[in-house]
Amino acid sequence: MVLVLAPFVVVQAVGRAHVAHAAHVPESDAIVVPGAGLRPDGTPSTYLRRRLDAAAELYGRGVAPVVLVSGDAHDDYDEPGSMRAWLLSRGVPDDAILLDREGFDTHATCTRAASEFGVGTAVVVTQGYHLPRTLFSCRVAGLDAVGVGVSATSVEPWKAVLYRAREVPAATKAVLDAVLR
Repeated sequence: MVLVLAPFVVVQAVGRAHVAHAAHVPESDAIVVPGAGLRPDGTPSTYLRRRLDAAAELYGRGVAPVVLVSGDAHDDYDEPGSMRAWLLSRGVPDDAILLDREGFDTHATCTRAASEFGVGTAVVVTQGYHLPRTLFSCRVAGLDAVGVGVSATSVEPWKAVLYRAREVPAATKAVLDAVLR
């Protein structure tokens, strides 16, 4: 049991040390928004809309000159493209939106932000339960990142429980990614 929970405890400790309140985030190179799925009509999921709305607000306050949206894109599925459209509708200019279409998981989003997009400092926006793991992965990838948590309230409460429980095995993956990739 200790071996199962040890990665979770480490990931939570490292990540929670870098959680910030939206009103107190430092100026950064970029606001990073990991994907969270699309609705059948191709628009952002509820969780993703919350991330994007917070990112647009942070951008509007001048926290960073760009918003990096990261997610999966294949065939007719284009998470970053949908994220871009949502941000445009919220007043973020097109030239301030960077699209990472290979952000297939949290680790990829963080490592690509640093290696492919040259981000050194970042404000990451995701749901509170996901934030510690995301910050762990970003810091391991070399990003000086802080994070802002957004609501994880779900209209389907069983999903909220599932997403939180998933953080235990996901923490093990995050530690393995940090060591092996």
